[in-house]
Amino acid sequence: MQRIFKERDRLLRRAARLTGLAGATAALLVMLVPGGLSLTALFWCLPLLLVKVYCLYLLGRSGRMRWVVLIVLAGVGIILAVGLTGTHPSGLNLVEETVIGCVAACAMSSVALVLVVSSARLVGLLAAFGVTLAGVLAATGGTKGSLVPLALTTSGWFSVALVGWWVAQSVPRVMERIAAIGRAHLAERHASELEAQRRQDARLLHDTVLATLTLLAHSGVGVSPAALRLQAADDARLLRQLRLGGLPTPRRSGVYTLEPATESTLGSTLESVKQRFGRMGLDVDWHGSGQVLLPSDVLDSFLLALGECLENVRRHAGVARADVTITDDDSTVRAMVTDAGVGFDIRGVSSERLGFAESVVARLRDVGGNARLFSSPGSGTTVVLEVPK
Repeated sequence: MQRIFKERDRLLRRAARLTGLAGATAALLVMLVPGGLSLTALFWCLPLLLVKVYCLYLLGRSGRMRWVVLIVLAGVGIILAVGLTGTHPSGLNLVEETVIGCVAACAMSSVALVLVVSSARLVGLLAAFGVTLAGVLAATGGTKGSLVPLALTTSGWFSVALVGWWVAQSVPRVMERIAAIGRAHLAERHASELEAQRRQDARLLHDTVLATLTLLAHSGVGVSPAALRLQAADDARLLRQLRLGGLPTPRRSGVYTLEPATESTLGSTLESVKQRFGRMGLDVDWHGSGQVLLPSDVLDSFLLALGECLENVRRHAGVARADVTITDDDSTVRAMVTDAGVGFDIRGVSSERLGFAESVVARLRDVGGNARLFSSPGSGTTVVLEVPK
């Protein structure tokens, strides 16, 4: 809020300077009308007007009360110089009335914009208005010609003060609403990040712990006891890391971060996938690109999705061999996982089975990738994974 108040005060100071300079310029133009003011009046008014303009400039920079006082005093001096040195003894002429109106109603009333921001300054506002009104009355001498300058002075001060008060009250409310919208946006983003983190943790558990538990439920068919123990130890380490609040490896792709993504070599990380499924009894023939650079978050999602596809082959295809072909072009890296197993009818898969949908499709979409599945009963299965470079 302190910063909001500073911006509000700066806006009011600039508005006061522009309003006062506009009134001073109008008064100067009227003063220069031939025959409008006496030479004596011009002798006093022009220097005082320059002082007033200089103080208005400084008021726009700092808003200090010393400049407000000098502006009011210079304005009263101009008004008295015009009124007391009038060219017509019977009253003021049109030029003199216009000069007094421009100075009192515009050039002097501009200070009201910086005097409505606090209760202490409101006292100064009333005092400045009273001094201005007294100067106009003294200059006009209570003649019939005093009605127009008095009306202009009163309406000018009232209008400027009303605008200043509205700005002073509205700007903090608007900025507070903007801040509230920003806080709501941050809360929504935080909730989205938490949901993304929850889904990613669920994927990790599905890919690791749940797969191991399913293997145990089937008595570890096709897997050596040593490989099963090693896999169970890896899963236990992952659970311990999650419980202590650490980040598993690979890193979760759903976490928002401001750090730039680093690049990792795909060829050097495929080796861990090969070793894992080699221990689990699935022979995988690898083809295609050997070295591909990917951002770390994209690489994590790509490898985890690839591992889930191979895990599905090991568990469901009914074969002990699969083929993986890695290709890439200028913008995309692709992996095609193929097996000659039993296959299945894609339309007959229950929507409650979220392994492929979450661990493969959703994971790749989080990093701008895609996955396509092709299968039919008795004809094997092919999965195409695509991620951007």
